Amino acid sequence: MSIQLETMPKLGFGLMRLPEKEGKIDIERVCRMVDAYMEAGMNYFDTAYVYHGGNSEKAIREALVNRYPRDRFMLATKLPAWCMKNEADRDRIFNEQLDRCGVDYFDFYLLHSIEDGGNGETYERLDCFNWGQQKKAEGRIRHFGFSFHGSPAYLTRILDAHPEIEFVQIQLNYADWNNPVVRSGELYEILRSRNIPMVIMEPVKGGTLASLTPELEAMYKSARPEASIASWALRFVGSLPGVMTILSGMSTEEQMRDNIGTFSDFEPLTDEEKALVDRVRAIMLNVPQIGCTACRYCTPGCPMNISIPDVFRAVNTMNLYGDVFRPKAFYGGLIGQGHGRASACIACGQCESVCPQHLPIIELLKDASTKLDA
Repeated sequence: MSIQLETMPKLGFGLMRLPEKEGKIDIERVCRMVDAYMEAGMNYFDTAYVYHGGNSEKAIREALVNRYPRDRFMLATKLPAWCMKNEADRDRIFNEQLDRCGVDYFDFYLLHSIEDGGNGETYERLDCFNWGQQKKAEGRIRHFGFSFHGSPAYLTRILDAHPEIEFVQIQLNYADWNNPVVRSGELYEILRSRNIPMVIMEPVKGGTLASLTPELEAMYKSARPEASIASWALRFVGSLPGVMTILSGMSTEEQMRDNIGTFSDFEPLTDEEKALVDRVRAIMLNVPQIGCTACRYCTPGCPMNISIPDVFRAVNTMNLYGDVFRPKAFYGGLIGQGHGRASACIACGQCESVCPQHLPIIELLKDASTKLDA
């Protein structure tokens, strides 16, 4: 059964940031949001085993599965590598998910957060790709894919090794298009070249692109006075060929109404609007950067084995994109590979003595440590 892009709703309801009341998911509000979304003719719901401490899957059973016929909606969830130790855990978690959600099958099922090493190695070691195909043959999964947070080279490797994959979920937005850690533009081009349908997460970058500086918001408002700032980010992603569904982790009824308005009568960006987004992005990303050229003259002689250019790369990404999670995850990967933390610097000065850019590396590492080691 192949995925028909034209039959998929452009807007997917992401269930990672559901409204809460007194520390618990507010089911009454979720029901209202589900109803508004379904009434707009949209029907793709994305949850995961770990969202809301495991309660997202239970919430969607109450708000959706118990209230609508099964053939009216599509449900996606994910298998988490970090919750598995052996092959038996695959079925244990999967059966728990079926029970939590109150369904007999999942329309879309993903291996959660594949990245270089770590999770990717776990899925391979536990033979999860073949397991997913078995579940599909049993009728428990309609479409099998994965969400991805790794490098373009690793994505290519995974796709070459597993041509059976039907779709891939990636982080993509106009701010991250050239982000040196996320590299969403490169990931998009790889998937597009192979005609693999994409589910997009973080199109508004966790809300960052829904609220900009007054200067940048004025630029958008001058072009479309009635449009929300978030709609520009959503339309950027929705204008890209090959995009199956764009997930929005909506937390309020207002966000739901605004997003439904954006996608109910969807208008791709015009050439003039694309140029405006480019100008906004250029201004947004024009912040001071550590002038490291990654020549790596500093690394061979570092007694603490600090991967200095990569540390600076993570800091630059945080400064440029307002992102904390991905740079910290990238930094954590460096530590996991045996590199020293920024805080491990002993101020020997070896690095500064060979730096062609004459950077104050010792002070920069102190600053990096406050950002990355906290």
